[in-house]
Amino acid sequence: MNLSGLRPPKGQKQKKQRIGQGMGSGRGKYSGRGAKGARSISGYSIMRGFEGGQMPLHRRLPKRGFTNIFRKEYTIINVGVLEKLEGDTFTPESLLAAGVIKKLQHGLKVLGNGELTRKIAITANIFSKSALEKIQKAGGTGETIVPASPAPEAQ
Repeated sequence: MNLSGLRPPKGQKQKKQRIGQGMGSGRGKYSGRGAKGARSISGYSIMRGFEGGQMPLHRRLPKRGFTNIFRKEYTIINVGVLEKLEGDTFTPESLLAAGVIKKLQHGLKVLGNGELTRKIAITANIFSKSALEKIQKAGGTGETIVPASPAPEAQ
């Protein structure tokens, strides 16, 4: 026995059916596509979600909800995280450079989750009531940065 004598099992390899080769090909006049209709035409591709003319599911279901296009997404940080960081003054830029926050969206918001035992000074766009209380109770300061407002229109 050698490599030239190897053959696949009988019936495993079959000759590929050649479509559209006329009446003698075994697929006949219409190549297995039927006589008429969208599927019989070359270049036909079904629309995503098409259900045979029935109203598609995405159009049958009710449309609900609302997306506020003016919503502001703030990057948040908790006072418990600030407690663990070195230093005593924090700004959004310094936190970004230190890698504590990944990106500043519409600004920085400080939340009051966690405990604060040391004096820190932080500047941010928004403070929660509990965060500001904890910072001031520890002897620190929380300065609010006002975002730049658009320039008034000339009339």
